[in-house]
Amino acid sequence: MDRDVKDILRKYENILNEKINLEEFSDSNFSRDYEIFREEALTVNMGLYEKLCNSAENILTVKAKDEEREKLQRSINICHLNISPDGATSFAALFSILIIFIGLLIGGLSFVLNIFYNFGSPMIFLPLIIIIAGGICIKLLAGLPHYFANKWRLEASNQMVLCILYVVMYMRHTSNLERAIKFSAEHISNPLSLDFKKIFWDVEIGKYVTIKESLDNYLESWRESNIEFIESFHLIESSLYEPLEARRIEVLEKGLEVMLEGTYDKMMHYAQNLKSPITTLHMLGVILPILGLVILPLAGSFLQGLIKWYHVAILYNLVLPILVMALGYNILLSRPTGYGEAEVLKEHPEFKKYQNVYVGNIPISTKFIGFLIGSVIVLAGLLPLIIHYLNPGFDATILSGNLLEGKFLDYKESNGPYGVGAALFGLLIPLGIALGLGIHYKLRSKKLIKVKRIIDNLENEFSGALFQLGNRVGDNIPVELAFGQVAENMKDTPSGNFFRLVSDNIKRLGMDIKNAIFSDERGAIISYPSSLIESSMKVLVESAKKSPQVVAKSLMTFSDYINRIRKVNERLKDLLADIISSMKSQINFLTPIIAGIVIGVASMVVTIINKLGEQFGKLGTENIEGMGGLGSLVNIMRIQDVIPTYQFQIVVGLYVVEITIILTILANSIERGVDKLNLEYNLGKNLIRSVGLYFIISLLGILVFNALANIVNLTATAPG
Repeated sequence: MDRDVKDILRKYENILNEKINLEEFSDSNFSRDYEIFREEALTVNMGLYEKLCNSAENILTVKAKDEEREKLQRSINICHLNISPDGATSFAALFSILIIFIGLLIGGLSFVLNIFYNFGSPMIFLPLIIIIAGGICIKLLAGLPHYFANKWRLEASNQMVLCILYVVMYMRHTSNLERAIKFSAEHISNPLSLDFKKIFWDVEIGKYVTIKESLDNYLESWRESNIEFIESFHLIESSLYEPLEARRIEVLEKGLEVMLEGTYDKMMHYAQNLKSPITTLHMLGVILPILGLVILPLAGSFLQGLIKWYHVAILYNLVLPILVMALGYNILLSRPTGYGEAEVLKEHPEFKKYQNVYVGNIPISTKFIGFLIGSVIVLAGLLPLIIHYLNPGFDATILSGNLLEGKFLDYKESNGPYGVGAALFGLLIPLGIALGLGIHYKLRSKKLIKVKRIIDNLENEFSGALFQLGNRVGDNIPVELAFGQVAENMKDTPSGNFFRLVSDNIKRLGMDIKNAIFSDERGAIISYPSSLIESSMKVLVESAKKSPQVVAKSLMTFSDYINRIRKVNERLKDLLADIISSMKSQINFLTPIIAGIVIGVASMVVTIINKLGEQFGKLGTENIEGMGGLGSLVNIMRIQDVIPTYQFQIVVGLYVVEITIILTILANSIERGVDKLNLEYNLGKNLIRSVGLYFIISLLGILVFNALANIVNLTATAPG
């Protein structure tokens, strides 16, 4: 009996295959490769972290606390990591123990070398910092799954508006929840696309019986952060039970409306509450640290050399950037759902070509160009150290007899070069690093950003083009002819060019609508990689299977939805305009100008102390001791205890580079969510502009303030 049933099923399956393509309606291929897709979707950092956690759990198993275990498991599930809570805590403990051991080892070796070999004074500061860092790492690393989960939420939330749009649009003409979710997953970006594939995967492996059950379980993970997303999907699900077509469409539109209004309301409150955190970030991360730099050259002298340049480097190039990143990360955590940008440009046929620079037909990597230019400039900035290492006795006088009279290197013991010339050369080090990174990002994104702007212009006018196309089809004009008519009406516009490509493929190559748009070789979508355009054309192809009237209604409705989403997006940009403008002014003007002035003042202080030290040195030791309080001041004002301008400006310059990168990432994420191409373009532009301005201001500051210091010196020593 079983054999007869199988024969009957096979017979009718073959008949169905002759009539329709069952593979098109099968979801097995869609979710079958979930594990492969998961590995491709995870970032390199997350993949490495996953391996380290699993290895650490095998080496040293550290049990997570009961109250933390559930939270860790929830975060692990959100970002699709194949680890356990114990693996996360084991990795944190093992790594922290390793860091603490390294700190103890360095401290122990320095004491042993000092006792037995008299090899300098034992190091205390560095081992202590390493041990403290190891202790802090235990808490930070144990919470890494929460960080990945929050980052995942931020990226996924930026695709939610489009996700609801695609589901509603598909279910408007085909009331099938499974097919609508699949259609949406194919047209949104990761990580939300991966989440939707996981919904199908959980049904395939038997964890849930139906798609609805799996979907409802997934939606619960958004209850705390995006309740409007859950409400929208529940309305969409309820439309399946509406007996009347008009009522079903009304419920679907209500689902999209809830998502749009919820997004706008949450973003409005976010923008209102954003001013205070941004002000705090600006003051604690930019203004106060840079102004505090003014006293550091004198502080080193007053504390008799207790503060060294590497202490300042640890504080300004490590601790403060981490603090600013943490503050910025907390600001981004509260960012609500936005209108995200999809990485559709990767589908452009010349994507890889645009990321390289060509000399003839030879591609040259932008990383190589940036590294080469940056390395040459940094090497020039290291010349004072190289010259002193090759010839310790060498020095030269710059501009003898003029306002900038002084030595080029002016080494004091082993502290470093105090000369004005060395300080000027030192400015090239942060400039070289910034130019290397900036040129790489700018060359990498320069051509792609032009393509993106063309696509943005196409998307901005595409709603009108869709409306015209829907009207033509609604007048009972075949879809194939409607493309040509709309292309003629919208001649010399991005939408007109797109429709003309479709029309040419139909007329000249004899393609059907689907191949004219989506063919891998000649499809019009190849030259216009936009998820919005692609999904609207997929809706057209699906609707064309029913009737021209369904096509017309779908296209005009899609056009209306695009306009509504764009209006919400424009209102969100208006709400954030003041905040973004303030952050851009910090990046481009305030931070580099203030830092450059600080370098000029610090250089003047070093020059004055150096001149005073030379003049007091001419008096002799006995005369200085007989000056009472002034003699004590002379002992305090030792140039050897002052942080050299050369190292000092390198620390400040690197801080400007780091702050520029952090603020650019923060401003881009607040304004556009996750948009990597726009971020790379802004990084390239801001690094070159901001650090270039810092270089110019610092250069002028060192020259002007040192000239003033020499004038004061000349005036003080002039006769009469």
